[in-house]
Amino acid sequence: MDTETKQLLERIANALDRLAPPPQAFDPNAGDAFIWYSDPDRLELVEQVNRVDLDLLRGIDLVRDRLLENTQRFAAGLPANNALLWGARGMGKSSLVKAVHANVNDNADSNSSRLALIEIHREDIISLPTLMALLRDIPHKFILFCDDLSFDTGDSAYKSLKAVLEGGLEGRPANMIFYATSNRRHLMPRDMMENERSTAINPAEAVEEKVSLSDRFGLWLGFHSCSQDDFMAMIQGYARYFNLGLDDGDLHARAIEWSVTRGARSGRVAWQFIQDLCGELGVALK
Repeated sequence: MDTETKQLLERIANALDRLAPPPQAFDPNAGDAFIWYSDPDRLELVEQVNRVDLDLLRGIDLVRDRLLENTQRFAAGLPANNALLWGARGMGKSSLVKAVHANVNDNADSNSSRLALIEIHREDIISLPTLMALLRDIPHKFILFCDDLSFDTGDSAYKSLKAVLEGGLEGRPANMIFYATSNRRHLMPRDMMENERSTAINPAEAVEEKVSLSDRFGLWLGFHSCSQDDFMAMIQGYARYFNLGLDDGDLHARAIEWSVTRGARSGRVAWQFIQDLCGELGVALK
């Protein structure tokens, strides 16, 4: 190869490096929570995670215990499943993931049992293989978390997610697990699945491909609209935690009025009521 050609190739390589820089250096010991961004690929530390204490999450005892047990197994180096938290909005799906992560780390007996929580946004799912390749050989355990995951008609990103979760030659690395929340059990809108059924040569096979994405999650945890008793249990738990000092009758009446004006009862509505009440009473949120 002559000198002129070699110099030309070097200039081309340098230009490509500038257009697509390698992922920034990542220190998993810098903290317990990070957010993954693409373009350029990087992990940014979250100094203060927006979360509530695990004991404050009421009305979801069964799914809370299942996810906590699964996460504890993963932290201990035992087999664990990817988890899909699906169901009614505002019932604490994402709050549970963050609370479980904090609880496991608070009770870790060594650094090897601590977990790093990495959030990946829905629009960056296409870059998930890049993130997993970056983390694969790091001697640390990671929970990859996508909040409000779903796919619309014509969106093919779900195929990449399927391959990453359980497919491919390498499969999911042993040092990471994937948790996702969604309002949809199968992550696809019903009309998308019905359209596939009506236009496919073999309708059953077309629908099976869509459903098989949620099948990649070994743990399905359903969240359902809460009853009035569960709603009041959430309110009373928050009131005790923040020492609001209201009698149960007054607290109950205020909470019912708040839920009626919102037209819904959920964990999110309960927390919004408590925020408003704390502001009225001059109580700072801890």
